[in-house]
Order: sequence, then C-alpha cells, then structure tokens
Amino acid sequence: METKGEKETTMKMMMRQIQEEPVDSLLSPVRRQAMEILAQLSHTKPALSVRERVELVNTCVRSVFSLPSVRAMQEKDEAKAEVIQTLYHQTLDSLQKLLNALFIEDPTPAGLKSILEPLGPWMNSGKAHERARAVNSNISVLNHTLVTLPFSMTSGFPALGLLLGRLLLRIGDPDEEIGREALDGITILYTILDLQKRTKDKEDTNKKELYEINKHFLGPYNPVSPCQNILRVIAEFGDFLGPQQVKDLLLAALEGLKDISEAQGKDSGEMMQLASEVTLSSVLEWYRHRALEVIPEIMQGIYMQLSHIQEPRAREVALLPISFLASSFMTEVVVALFMCPLPLDSNGAEMWRQLILRKPSCDVRDLLDLLLTTLKEKPITKKGRASIVPLAAASGLCELLSVNSCVGRVRRIYPQLLLALLIQVHYHIGLSLPSRVAPRKDAKDDTQLPAILPVCWMVKVVKTLLLKMGCSYESTFLEEQGGWELMGQAENHYRGVALLARAMVHYSCQELCRILYLLIPLLERGDEKHKVTATAFFVELFHMEQVRRIPEEYSLGRMVEGLSHRNPVMKVLSIRGLVILARRSEKMAKVHALLPTMVKCLKNMDGELVVEAVRDLKTIFKGQGKKLTDSSVYVEMLQILLPHFSDARKEVRVSCISVYGKVVQKLRIPCTEALEEQLTSTLLPLLLIMQEGNAKVSQKCEKTLFRCACFMKWELPKRAYSQKPWENHLQTVTKICQYLVNSHRDSVFTFLSQSLEFAKNSRASLRKSSVIFIGSLVPCMKNIMTEERLNEVKVTLEILRHDPEASVCIYAAQAQDHIMASCWRNSWPLPHGDSWVCDPSSSHRWSSSCENLPTSHQRRSWIMQALGSWKMSLKQ
Repeated sequence: METKGEKETTMKMMMRQIQEEPVDSLLSPVRRQAMEILAQLSHTKPALSVRERVELVNTCVRSVFSLPSVRAMQEKDEAKAEVIQTLYHQTLDSLQKLLNALFIEDPTPAGLKSILEPLGPWMNSGKAHERARAVNSNISVLNHTLVTLPFSMTSGFPALGLLLGRLLLRIGDPDEEIGREALDGITILYTILDLQKRTKDKEDTNKKELYEINKHFLGPYNPVSPCQNILRVIAEFGDFLGPQQVKDLLLAALEGLKDISEAQGKDSGEMMQLASEVTLSSVLEWYRHRALEVIPEIMQGIYMQLSHIQEPRAREVALLPISFLASSFMTEVVVALFMCPLPLDSNGAEMWRQLILRKPSCDVRDLLDLLLTTLKEKPITKKGRASIVPLAAASGLCELLSVNSCVGRVRRIYPQLLLALLIQVHYHIGLSLPSRVAPRKDAKDDTQLPAILPVCWMVKVVKTLLLKMGCSYESTFLEEQGGWELMGQAENHYRGVALLARAMVHYSCQELCRILYLLIPLLERGDEKHKVTATAFFVELFHMEQVRRIPEEYSLGRMVEGLSHRNPVMKVLSIRGLVILARRSEKMAKVHALLPTMVKCLKNMDGELVVEAVRDLKTIFKGQGKKLTDSSVYVEMLQILLPHFSDARKEVRVSCISVYGKVVQKLRIPCTEALEEQLTSTLLPLLLIMQEGNAKVSQKCEKTLFRCACFMKWELPKRAYSQKPWENHLQTVTKICQYLVNSHRDSVFTFLSQSLEFAKNSRASLRKSSVIFIGSLVPCMKNIMTEERLNEVKVTLEILRHDPEASVCIYAAQAQDHIMASCWRNSWPLPHGDSWVCDPSSSHRWSSSCENLPTSHQRRSWIMQALGSWKMSLKQ
C-alpha cells in the first residue's frame, strides 16, 4: 500500500510524461504506458479527490483526443502505418481502462460525473475523429457503469440532461457511424435509468435482456432522418426528466450551435442546427411546464451561449426557448431577463425582442402592463439597497419599441409610461446601481468598460418613447434647449420635465388630455420626488383649454396648497401654476389676491429659485398696474431680493438687481417708513457691487441705483454712478461717504455694518471695495463713532491685512493708516490698549503732516507692512 504522498508524486510524474508527448503524432508507447500505470495506481489507497480525478481525466483525454485521425498520421509516416494503427488502438484501450478503473475507485454519482464532465466538450468538436473518440469513451464508461453491480445512484444520474443532450446532437451527426454509436449510448443510458427504477421497486432484471428490450423500444438508427430518433428518445425519456434535467438538456442543445458554420462546414452546420432545433422544440413542447423553477438559469445560459453563436439561423434557434417559455410563463421569463447585464448588449437586446417577434409569444398587452407596473416601483429593494429592476424594465421597453408591431400597443398606455419614466429619471439621479456590466468579446483583460450612468440611460428611454410615439418636434425642441441634460440633473430635473410639457403643449400633442386627467390623482401619491416631477408637468398643462373642465380644487386649490410646501421647488412650481391660471379671466382676481402669500413664500429661498419665481410673478405685477396701493407687498419683494445681490452666481445677481430696479420703478408716492428704510439699506450694496468689475452687473447696479435715487429724491454725487474703480478715484469715495454721513446720518451705522459684512465676502473684488469704503467712511463719522464700533473696524481690517489677495491686504493697511491719522486729527475716543493707533509725533517727528511733502518723500510704510503681512499669510 502506497502512502498518499507517494501516490500523488507518482501520479504527477505520469501526468507530466503524458503532457510532454506530442499531440500531432503517435510514435511512442510512453502515453499508453503512463495511463496503464495510472490505472493500476487507482486501485491503491487513498482514493483520489474529485478535483484530482477531474485534472487527471482532463490531462489524459486532451492528450489522446487531440491526436490527428489515424489516417492522417499514417499518411504522414506511411512506413509505420501498421505500427501507428496498433499503437493507436492500444492507447485508446489504455485510456478506456483508466476511465473504468477510476470509476471503480469511486462508484458514486459524484465519481461518475468527474469522469463524464471532461468528455462533454469534445462531443461538440468540429473534427469528426475527435467527436467519435468522445462518443466511444462515453459509451464505454456507460457500459461499464451498467455492468458494475455495486453502483447505485440514490440521488439520480449525474448531469443526465447534459449527457443526454450531447448524445442526442450526435445522433444527427454527419458521420453516420457516430450517429449510430450515439443512439447506442442513449440506449445504455436509458437501460441504466430503467434498471435504477426497477431496483428501487425491488424487481430482479437481467441487464442484457433489458438492454435488448430498450434497444428495440427506442428503435433502430435512421440515417435518412435521424431527427425521428431524436423525437422518439425525448418522448421516451420523459419519466426521467425533472426541472434540472430539462434545463441541462436545453443548454446542451444550445452547445451544438456554437460557431457551427465555421467549424463543420455548411452541410454539417445545417444538420447540427436541425438536430438542435428539433431537440429544443420537442423538449419545450412536451416538458416546458417542468422548467418553471429553472427559468432564470435557462435565460442566463442562453445569454452566455449567444456570445458564441454568430450565424443568423443558429441564433434564431438558440432564442426559441424564450418565446416558448414566455407563452406560458411570461412573468417569470421577464423577471429573468431583468438580470441581463446592463446596458443591454446586442445579445440581451435580442432576447427582449424575442418575446414578441416569434410565435408562440406572450401577450404584448400583458407584457407592457407588467413593465409599466415595474416602472412604477422605486429603485430600492426591501433591504434599502439600490435595485436594478426599474432600469432593466426601461431597457427592455426600449428594445420592444424597436419592434414596429409593438408600437401600436404601447400607445394604449403611453401617458402612464411617459410619467412613470419621468419619475424614474428623478429617482435615478445620483443613484449607484450594482455593477452588472456585460463582458464584451473585444474588450481586453486590462481594459475597464465605462460605468453605466443609470439616469442617462433612463433619459434615453424617455427620448426613445417620445420618438416612437411621433413626438419628434418635442424631442428636437428639448435637444435645442438643453432639456435632456436638465432632466438628468438633481437641481434642474423639474425644469427639464417642465420644458418637455411646455413643448408638448406648444406642438399640440394628442395625448395631453389623457396625461392631464392621469396627473390629477398622481399629484397626491408617492414621495417628494414623485410629486415634484408630476407637479412640474401638471402646471405647464394649465395652458390648455381643457383645464377649464377641471374642478378648481384640483387646479387652483392644489397650487395654493403648494405655496406652503416645505420643498422650495414645489413653492416655485405652485407660483408658476398660479401665474398661468391668472391668464384666465375667471381665475385672475383669485390669483391676484394670493400675491402677498406668493411673495412671502420666497423667503430664505435659493437665489436661482427666487429669480425663477420672480420672473413669473412679474406678469402679476404688470397686471396690477396702479391698482396695488398697498406698498407692503413691494417692500416684501424688495426684502427678498436684496440678500441675493451678493450671490456667488453672476446670473442670479444680475436678475435680482434688475428686478429690484423694476419693482422700484413701479412704486408710487407716498413713501412709507418701511419702504424708505428698505431702499436706504440698498444704497451701499449697490455702490459696492458696482465695483466688482463685471460690466453687466455694474450696469444693472447703476440703473437700479438711479431708480432708487429718483424715487427717494437722493442727491447723490454724480460720480456715485460711475463704474470706474475706486482704487484710482479715492476722492470719489470720500465724497460719497461725506454725502452719506451728511444726508443719511441715521443710517450711517447701518452702512458701516453692511460694509463690514461685505468685507467677509468670498469674492476679493467686494472685499477690496468694502475696505476702501471703510477707510473713507470712518474718518467722516467724526464724533458719532463709538469705541465699540471702532473696535469692530479694527478687528476686520486686521484680518484683511492677512487676506490671500494682495490688493485687499494693501488697501486694508491703507485704511488702517487713514483711520489712525483721522483719530489723531479729530481727537476721537481711542480703543483702550490699541496697538495700531498711536501718537504720530513719535513716528513723524520731522513734520506733523506729510501731506505737503513732495510725492517722492511721502510715507509708504503702510504698503511695505501690507506686503509683508500678505507674504506671511501665503507662507502659512
């Protein structure tokens, strides 16, 4: 008895010798001798593991089956023709003895499977002599299994479906000898299964007699019409085929279609296609009810096999199971197709189209209803994870739309599909889905395919649906307006949806009435994303005449409710809805009465949304004309607009400043105290923002400032309206400050507070203009300045001396210098312990003032200090 280590070492040595033998010739008995030693070794303990046995069988089978045909080897070396013939049969015999010995070592289902599995792929080889060797070896193992008494398969015959399917295909082999032997192998297999059944029923049976009976029962080989044999076998094997066997049988039939035309030639390919088609059709016709529980595995198998099947007719055959199974189990097949890798490649797309292209097929109406139901689900699983199912359903719908016969059926539920897809777009924004990207044949191992963007794919499906429903003008309109991009962005999705609805109204889409009535109940359903998308579409439909038929509670009432919604987007959409309704005479008065409420709901809202809402509200204000005597609404509007003057987005600043001026233009005397206070608080922001350096913004500031001055009768210095940079016109700043102190003395500290606030702005241009202003305003305040306020100024300027922007540092230091000098000249109360306000006599002993010195001799210490502070801040 050998030890495990000795047996393993010997086995590896023999396998190495076999692997080293040439596979293009047979001139040495080494291969045969090594297999004989391995056969003897199999009788020793311990037994090989399943993995070791599979590796051993693979090595030996590959070495023997890969040899050229006997005739080819003899023609290559005619002098040794007889030797080659003898050596070949001996080698084949040695291989068969090894396989039988390995089965005896482990006469179990698992042991048999480990021997038969490596033989399977060779049965579909493009070379006849390789197929013949595989069939012969299978038959030999099956025959040995039959005559081996201890063998008992309590768990059924292993991989029965695969083995049966491969043998069935060989019945239709162009080589009649292979076909005849394949049928004999099936007879042996049937006898084994029959014997198993009888043994289970405790019946004593003569194996040889049973084999002869079954051979007669399955009929003789028919070389003229081998498909008759295939049909007979499939019919008689029904008692032994469960769900797994049916699945394996179908997938084995698909194996016969792989690269069939290239490997075996046209005639052979046609015969194999016919054998596969007969096998698939008959199994599906008689046993498809047994495949219900294994449909996902069948669909996956078809998808994988399609990558290896290129010939059109062969692909048609491979797709047969989809239409057959869908005709009886549509839901299960569709759910299985949801698992196809996304985005769909040509194989996945073809599988979806197969649902309705071939007969028998599923009911298209039921199929579309199922997809619609799936598209109404949120892309979230019960465990809170992202779900790929709605995206898969949308992809499937996209493929079905490519089938002309389906388009008419889609129109029946077009409104529901459109709205469901639009809501799905909103759900998929920013959503990361599980990676299910299909492998591409032309992709290199080290090449990563671009990740799928779910929202982009969902938008594409919406676009496809529109085009198929004849809405090409609407689709083009969105393309030109950038609507498709807006639809896929979190902050702009509702704008894209509204743009689509607007386009459909403009081009008088025939389905709008159905969509309108469908939207009414949808507005109350779902979560916030659902409601935002539905409302965005709904309000644009208020342009339609049919809106008059809708009860007021569903139009005006819904919009009023939206004004108090917690989501600012819903407020903006409600305002737009009310503005559109106000164009109808019967609704105008009611909407105008809601103006104060609409304005109030804009408080604390993002600048871009405010601009959008105000753009709509302008039509209401225009409609009011001179009727609006209560200025409180205007004041509230101005209060809402002012904070957005310093918004980071230029478009928001321009719009808010411009609208502010137009509102001021509509104001009427008398001017209330609240209005005066509001306009006065606008004065400094306009002056500072005018200095930011943007021509468009500065122009709007100048115009709005002029309108404020006209209404309030301010006599501002002419240069206050100038857009020229203050740093080059400091005298202008001084004149402005003197005017403010003299004419708006009660508001001076408000101006100071505003300028200190602007000094913290993120834009350097505003920080610079604010410190220049502070440096000129503080000296003008004289005795009204308090120690507390002066301390605030000191802290702010000290911080700005370390600003990352060099010019801000310089003007902050200049402002400090200017204020110090003013404090000394005006004898102001100085902050206690102040380090930067000092007696100038200690630093200017040569003169009490430097103002009258030549320019080249004037002090520039503040510049050096500022630059030094700036350099230090950059190093930190």
